[in-house]
Amino acid sequence: MALTQARTMPGVLELLPLDQIAFQRMLDVIRRNYERFGFLPVETPVIEYSDVLLTKTGGETERQVYFVQSTGALEQGEKPDLALRFDLTVPLARYVAEHEHDLNFPFRRYQMQRVYRGERAQRGRFREFYQCDVDVIGKDSLSVRYDAEVPAVIYSVFRELNIGAFTIQLNNRKLMRGFFESLGVADPEQQTLVLREVDKLDKRGAHYVRGTLTGEAFGLNAEVAQKVLDFVQVRSTSLQDAFDKLDALGAGPEAMEQGRAELKEVLGLIRDFGVPETHYALNLSIARGLDYYTGTVYETTLNDHPQIGSICSGGRYENLAGQYTKSHLPGVGISIGLTRLYWQLRDAGLVNTARSTVDVLVTQMDAARLPAYLALASELRTAGIATEVVLEGGKLGKQFKYADRAGIRFVIVLGEDELAKGVVTVKDLRREDQFEVARMELVKTLRVELEQAAVMG
Repeated sequence: MALTQARTMPGVLELLPLDQIAFQRMLDVIRRNYERFGFLPVETPVIEYSDVLLTKTGGETERQVYFVQSTGALEQGEKPDLALRFDLTVPLARYVAEHEHDLNFPFRRYQMQRVYRGERAQRGRFREFYQCDVDVIGKDSLSVRYDAEVPAVIYSVFRELNIGAFTIQLNNRKLMRGFFESLGVADPEQQTLVLREVDKLDKRGAHYVRGTLTGEAFGLNAEVAQKVLDFVQVRSTSLQDAFDKLDALGAGPEAMEQGRAELKEVLGLIRDFGVPETHYALNLSIARGLDYYTGTVYETTLNDHPQIGSICSGGRYENLAGQYTKSHLPGVGISIGLTRLYWQLRDAGLVNTARSTVDVLVTQMDAARLPAYLALASELRTAGIATEVVLEGGKLGKQFKYADRAGIRFVIVLGEDELAKGVVTVKDLRREDQFEVARMELVKTLRVELEQAAVMG
């Protein structure tokens, strides 16, 4: 029988155990911080009805969807009516509309699940990846104060992840649309196209964006294009600087004034939420590619690693659930694409392989004494110490080697000599030394050793 080659498709991240632990710990940090701010967990199905999923997406997302079809339907030539979710925001809108009468508003949820996109296979692009979202959904209305709470959540997450200095960058789509309207770019569809182009400023540069805006597709005259570029290159260095630069834009249409007022309120409240001014700034090029964003938008970048791009993004949407319900359910939220972020951080040397979650390995000196080894392991586990037992025996050196390769720091030896003296031998593979401890003092001693190991890092 011919063997099938073991392989995975491009665009998936499959990790070895110690790397998976590092990834899992990042998930734990994100979850812990989301819950600190009072958000509740939900999960939605990986597969949704395609007509529900694709009601309103914008950008290039719809062309990247994986459709799902059973073998029976395929044999009958039916078109697929199911698809894999491409983000967690659209399923959230469906979820809220479907369970509207059972939810408490404002509805505060976090969701950490895999999503799927038909990305072109290339370095750092994933077809299956984790998104970690947090959103607040209101009933009829939702104060922009929630737009200020979201950056406080972001700050809390990335401060604990400890991956370096970062900046939360903010803009407001109403401000942008109102400014474009003041330049004569009033058609909503043309504004959307311009928004998508200026969102490329930091990646492609001003020369590229200017050429696109004055090119055949847009046809803006050079003066208007330059005013757009001047606008989107506005950045702030402090809260007062942000206020001054917003004021310096001059008067504009109603949408522009509303966006400016919202942005000022949000920027001021972020400070009141406890976020240092050094960690957030105005960036009028931030637009976000999806059409459902209507107000505040966010992107977060690492100061010392701008090549990584945005590590967290999101914004305000007024009527995403309007495709599923007549109720007005505005919301605001952000998403951390954790798979891509982890891959980039590891590639940049900012995240290392983690240590094993197993604290202790109990070796086997004599198969006849296996019950004693199992009893010892049970005692350690009851005390909260993660413990593995060698069940098949073998040479002691080989058991030590196994522990070392598995990343287990402490190895316990309970042989004939130890039993006779009422002690156990503890070998610390990291320090490359060993000591004896009274059998009754083992749990206490190991707790101290593990606490010291955690402090030393």
